[in-house]
Amino acid sequence: MSNLSSQSSLVERLFKVSARGSTVRQEVIAGLTTFLAMVYSVIVVPGMLEHAGFPSDAVFIATCLIAGVGSILMGMWANLPMAIGCAISLAAFTAYSLGIGKTITLPEALGAVFFMGVIFTLISITGLRSWILRNIPIGIAHGTGIGIGLFLLIIAVTNSQVGLVIKNTTSDIPVAFGNFTSFPVLCSLFGLAAIIGLEKKKVPGAILLVIIAISIIGLIFDPNVQYTSLFAVPSLTDSNGQSLLMSLDFSVILKLSLLPTILALVMTAIFDATGTIRAVAGQANLIDKDGQIIDGGKALTADSVSSIFAGLLGTSPAAVYIESATGTAAGGRTGLTAVVVGVLFLLIIFFSPLSYLVPAYATAPALMYVGLLMLSNVTKLDFSDFVGAMSGLVCAVFIVFTCNIVTGIMLGYATLVVGRIFSGEVKKLNVGTVIIAIVLVVFYASGWANLG
Repeated sequence: MSNLSSQSSLVERLFKVSARGSTVRQEVIAGLTTFLAMVYSVIVVPGMLEHAGFPSDAVFIATCLIAGVGSILMGMWANLPMAIGCAISLAAFTAYSLGIGKTITLPEALGAVFFMGVIFTLISITGLRSWILRNIPIGIAHGTGIGIGLFLLIIAVTNSQVGLVIKNTTSDIPVAFGNFTSFPVLCSLFGLAAIIGLEKKKVPGAILLVIIAISIIGLIFDPNVQYTSLFAVPSLTDSNGQSLLMSLDFSVILKLSLLPTILALVMTAIFDATGTIRAVAGQANLIDKDGQIIDGGKALTADSVSSIFAGLLGTSPAAVYIESATGTAAGGRTGLTAVVVGVLFLLIIFFSPLSYLVPAYATAPALMYVGLLMLSNVTKLDFSDFVGAMSGLVCAVFIVFTCNIVTGIMLGYATLVVGRIFSGEVKKLNVGTVIIAIVLVVFYASGWANLG
């Protein structure tokens, strides 16, 4: 009993669990929930990078390592319930802007990822990124949360394995309702309703229970969900002997033609990941009395450092995952949640076949629920400050319309600055807000944003 008590007090000292109104059990459940919501990334990222010639088997292991080590770093250092992984948006950038269509080798592409991580980290440790975070107006901060919530809904319902919302081929309206009687659609809708009901009753781990239950149902009734094996020996070399471990080519920094692409990658990472961190922290009520993220500086550095390791291991840049919000919705309030996520990603390296047992329609209800929950940020908008509130809504809707967080933030800033000028509220603008708005507008007007 004494050993158990000392271990419990050690966890308490490290993570301040009770001080943040949580329990160890609640943190573990939150970690499991986040892991199951984002485990799809270790399948999606290798698939994307494979199109650019990356060895998918080796990228799978590298992606798990980045998620494992990055999340543990976030949990132990920043003590925040935010999981790190290879970002889907940055993986797409790496595959389609650095790989396909560019006359560079894979080691050169990884060199670009490495330098992006170095620049990203320098921006974080010098305080520039924290300065950006401090100068996000409250309306745009809430608008980012609303937009990301809607973005999560889009990710969930438009997934081809879910089919809840599909492309409309019969009219000018872009989308249509999917096949209501299909197995994935029914599971997704039933799962969402079940989570809402269980959360209303405050059942512990409701999101996790629904994900597991639907995964089991899928294993029984869905022929596409098949158990193949339990264990697989990890290797950073694929079946053809190809490995990208430590194979990056530093000479890429001398290619001036690639400099705009690298800087575009940095800009995308800064505002995409920073907006995500702010939204997740807001969801978990980890904002101090001054409106800043508790230990936000450490969080910003943890995800940027992870991108350096991504280049060394042979995969795409890392960032905090918005799916971390599923864990905060399940009660995660400390870094113990992130550590649990990290350990599970390190374990899945040895049990990689199990990652394919969680179908998209099992995690879709969790993503939809969290997306809906994040829409509550609408109530935090102060409409007595009409320009600020409307700028936040502009940010939110264009995150959804463009499926790009940075684009929404840029338009929100631009609307705020121009709106303040025309409303005669120039004195409400601070220098930081104006500088960020100009940088973002120039970033888009120059065409660099389109490089991704």
